[in-house]
Amino acid sequence: MGFSLLPKEDEYFTFFSQMGQKIEEGSALLIKMCEDDISQHEAYTKKIKDVEHECDEITHKMTTKLNKSFITPFDREDIYHLAVALDDICDYIDAGARAIVMYGIGVPNKHTVDLAKVIQQLGAEISKAVALLSKPDEINIHFVEIHRLENEADEIYFRAMKELFSNGSDPLSVIKWKEIYEILEYATDRCESVANIIESIVLKHN
Repeated sequence: MGFSLLPKEDEYFTFFSQMGQKIEEGSALLIKMCEDDISQHEAYTKKIKDVEHECDEITHKMTTKLNKSFITPFDREDIYHLAVALDDICDYIDAGARAIVMYGIGVPNKHTVDLAKVIQQLGAEISKAVALLSKPDEINIHFVEIHRLENEADEIYFRAMKELFSNGSDPLSVIKWKEIYEILEYATDRCESVANIIESIVLKHN
């Protein structure tokens, strides 16, 4: 059973879909950045920052509409929390890219690339889930996949941290890599939070 929508109230679903697309776009750029020559890293951070700003603008439009809307397709708090959580994912992608450049780590390693790829896959699943919000009949398969991917990201993060602390790297290098891994892992955690928020919304309205 879907939501009962009044005219123009489906604009919220359009906003959510646009934010999902921005997550996919930002994560795709992060993968390219990780796999490209270090001389291109600055250019990628600028592109990712542009995507993050676009996501911020969508969030602003949504919250402005929320403040003016008399009727919303579901609870205002849920709309706001979902918008913030989606925006946070783009923020973490941006923070990860900036950390790679700021710390001058050179070419990102396999763990970094693997985490970026999982974020992109999570972004694709989130895009599919938010696109189904207005008619959530087959949305559960995306929740299952998001949770599976987040578990995969946890495993990558665990392996990366274990390798980092067992290789006897210099302390400064450990600090740099640890923060990069943590930022990317936060992005995957936030993806799971998005799935939980959407699942809660669907349960309330079914």
